[in-house]
Formats: sequence, structure tokens, C-alpha cells
Amino acid sequence: MSNYQSAIMSASLGRAWLHDFDEKVKQASRHGFKGIEVFYEDLEYLTKKLHNTEEPTNKQILNAAEHTSQLLEAAGLTVIGLQPFLFYDGLLDRQQHAKLIEKIKLWFQIAKRLRTNTIQIPANFLPADQLTGDINVIASDLRELADLGLKEEPQIRFAYEALCWSTHIDTWEKSLEVANLVDRPNFGLCLDTFNIAGRVWGDPASPTGKTPNADAELKASLERLVRDCPLEKVFYIQVVDAERMEAPLVEGHPFHVEGNPARMMWSRNARTFMYETDRGAYLPAEDVARAIIEGLGYKGWVSMELFSRTMSDEGENVPKEHARRGIEAWHQFVERLKLD
Repeated sequence: MSNYQSAIMSASLGRAWLHDFDEKVKQASRHGFKGIEVFYEDLEYLTKKLHNTEEPTNKQILNAAEHTSQLLEAAGLTVIGLQPFLFYDGLLDRQQHAKLIEKIKLWFQIAKRLRTNTIQIPANFLPADQLTGDINVIASDLRELADLGLKEEPQIRFAYEALCWSTHIDTWEKSLEVANLVDRPNFGLCLDTFNIAGRVWGDPASPTGKTPNADAELKASLERLVRDCPLEKVFYIQVVDAERMEAPLVEGHPFHVEGNPARMMWSRNARTFMYETDRGAYLPAEDVARAIIEGLGYKGWVSMELFSRTMSDEGENVPKEHARRGIEAWHQFVERLKLD
């Protein structure tokens, strides 16, 4: 990709079960986005609607994918990726691993119908007793997918993302270590400003909203990113911020769910678009983006990703409002970073 282009996640325009996918696509296009990330859950919900069924067949899902592709083509939107291929790497339950190998074959067919070559994989965040922490096993699992993707025509690539609450692979450094072990040209990274800053700098369970030595640790991490991360390993980036919690996100907090990591509940409820200080945005997300774009020299898709409780609001204007907020953040981002 020679220049920067903006994309938005379909989920960020409203929850699939509340807001019509066609409307989300229309609003993304009208507000000037060039691409979109397609959530499998959106596609599954659309399939149920199109075929009036609660248990869609693979054929019906593929029909819905073709419908989606035509819809997006008419709207002038490129699918930059299909996601999230969840709970795959490092499973102790090898029967479930085998089931997911069969599932990825369906995803390959979906990706082709959506005319995308990228599937995003979040690092596993199942409970530790269901996973191995052995990075060699994790890499072996992911190499198996990469090798399958290399056999496809066109080839499928995988963007692996370290979530700031993932059980074992929770930093970009660890995700790069995995990618290096996988050692396949079609296996790289999705780098996310929230997940990077939200792990090493931000802490929703802290009264300060920050980790100890937050500034120094983030600075060191970004210096390592620029020094150690090969540009060709960065498949695309997601740019997003988050609210500072008014009270620590611990037991008794409205977002707290017993057994779930605080950062996961923070992510699901309280992300913001970039620069939305009126909504509590406070992470050094721009610093992370600058390290990737100016430091590494990244040029490619920039996804204005969002997860938030505002996506669950009812009303016809929810997709429109999120598209407006997202493109405003994009324009400010372009201006501040002086992007092409």
C-alpha cells in the first residue's frame, strides 16, 4: 500500500444484533472510509437474517459472504481483513485444535468471497489451565495455519495480535517472538495502539490509571519496536485510545466481571477513538502510532478500531454517530502526523 488509507471495523459502528450491517456499511462509506474489517459475528448474524435460521449452514454463510462482498463493492469499501479467529493457539485440548483446523478451511472460503487475503488472530486469552505457555507449541500451532494459508490461491496471510489481556502473549515483543518462530512470509502482526499502550503504560485497575514507571517503560518498549521489529512483519495497524476509569476497575466497578481480566473489560466497554479527550481518552496512543509510522516507516491500512458500550446503544443513529466520530479522529490523526 503506497499511501495511508483509513478503515473502520464493522463492529465499531454498532453491535451486530442491534444494528443492521447494511446500514453500517452505508455510513462507513458516506463518511469517507476506504476499507472495513469484517467481524465473523457480523457475517454470522447477517446469515441468520438472510436465511431466517438460527443455525446457518456453511453454504449459507458463504452465500452471505458473497452478498457482503457485493454490498461492499457497491459502497467502494475494501475488506482489509476478516477477524477474529479466536481461541486457537496453544490449546491443551488437541481435539478442539483439530476442530479449529477444519474451521479455518471455511474461513479461507469466506476470505476469498470477501476478496481479502488477511485473517486476524488474537493471541489466546482462555484461562491458563486450558493453555500451554510453551512458546514453541504456540508457534507450531500458528505455523500449521500459515502453511495451510500458503497452499491457498491466492495465498492467505495471518495477522497475529497480542491483546493486553492475553494469557501468555500479551505484548508486541512476545507476538514478534512468536512470528519469528513461525517464520513464514504470510504470518505477521497486527499492531494496536490500545493493546500496546494499555499493557505497558495503562492500568484500569490502578487509581492512577497507569502502571508503575509507565512513561519510562513505554519509551523503552517503543525504542525496541523501532529497533527490532521488521517492517515486513507489520501487516496492518489499529489506532485507538481508551477512557481513564474514574474509579479502579476492580470488584464493585460497573464493568467488573468475576474471572475476567480488568483490561479485557476495559477494552470491551471503554475504548474511544483517538483524541476524544471529552470522553476520557488518555493513553499515549499517538506516541505508539508515531513509533510505527515514523520510526518503522509503516505505510498501509490504518484501522480506526473501537469497542465500547456506546456500540450497544439503541437507535438508528448509532452507526452514523460512530462513523462520524471515527472519521473525525482519522482526519485529526492525518493532520497531526502529516500523513500522505
